[in-house]
Amino acid sequence: MSVRIAITGASGNVSTALLLRLQQGLRGEDVDVVGIARRVPQVDPAQGGPYAGVQWEPLDIAGPGAVSRMTELFRGVDAVVHTAWLIQPMRDPAELSRVNLGGTRNVVRAALQAGVPHLVHLSSLGAYAEHPADDSRVDESWPATGLPTVQYSREKATCEAHLDVVEAEHPELVVTRVRPALVMQGRSGSELARYFAGVLTPTRLLGRVPLPVLPLPRGVRFQVVHAEDLADAIARMLERTPRGAFNVADEPVLGGRDLGRVLRAGRLVPVGHRLARLAVQASYHAKVHPVQPGWFDMGMGVPLLDTSRVREELGWRPAHAAQDVLAELFEGMRDHVGTDSPAMRPRSLDPTARTGT
Repeated sequence: MSVRIAITGASGNVSTALLLRLQQGLRGEDVDVVGIARRVPQVDPAQGGPYAGVQWEPLDIAGPGAVSRMTELFRGVDAVVHTAWLIQPMRDPAELSRVNLGGTRNVVRAALQAGVPHLVHLSSLGAYAEHPADDSRVDESWPATGLPTVQYSREKATCEAHLDVVEAEHPELVVTRVRPALVMQGRSGSELARYFAGVLTPTRLLGRVPLPVLPLPRGVRFQVVHAEDLADAIARMLERTPRGAFNVADEPVLGGRDLGRVLRAGRLVPVGHRLARLAVQASYHAKVHPVQPGWFDMGMGVPLLDTSRVREELGWRPAHAAQDVLAELFEGMRDHVGTDSPAMRPRSLDPTARTGT
């Protein structure tokens, strides 16, 4: 006997950690994985690693014929884990919507047509509505209506609203929603540098060259979760098949001091939110970095997560401290760490890093 799991976006940050976790089995049984990705890894079975032993399927989940093909792939699986989500190109919002909204609807439709019993949907803390800037935390009942100025947040919330309808109309499908904090691991260093820092950022110097000053938005605070901790939470969801949403985050909450420590900053300089956002907006339009200004709003507006449910109902405990996760990410960015996945390729193998395009 074995458990069969299909994963969309199977070559990305979260899924790479999940593939490693699933190699340990579920409920004491081996796991067969169907990995769906637009660009699949080139796997050498002799080397092992996270991508070995997976039935890979190159597929654009929002492309022509995607529903039909996914329906075939989903038949007989015990669960579908939907992690596929396009972060870039943020300068092409129509393409983001095509994949993120259209692709999610296609995955759900195919799961229903194939009679899949369990769907695990990777949502985000970005799906939540804005929360007052204080240290109080929200549980999973906080409205998942997103922030209107952020495309990522709006689309995460739209997908959750779609799942509300699906659950009401199809109670035979168990839907589990995962709402993690910022997902990090050393292996994702090159990928996240490409997504958020841009090719002009001198990542080799991060933490190596001390910064005399570090300007940061006043009162910045955030939560992270190591990809391996998130993968363990998802594995527990696959084993227990719970309905509803789960917040997932490592402890403690981080702030400016933690960023300053990792970047070896001599002095933190608080910057007002309006001025900081204007700087982000101006540098985005000047193509200094690839991040839509709305992400600043999300960073300052999302709530802090209460993780009581995943701890109490699934027995989940993070294996990593948040400060260590942040340090590991910056080390991975500095050393251009990656994997054999095209999505997570090391920056040294990235043609855009060499050409500056």
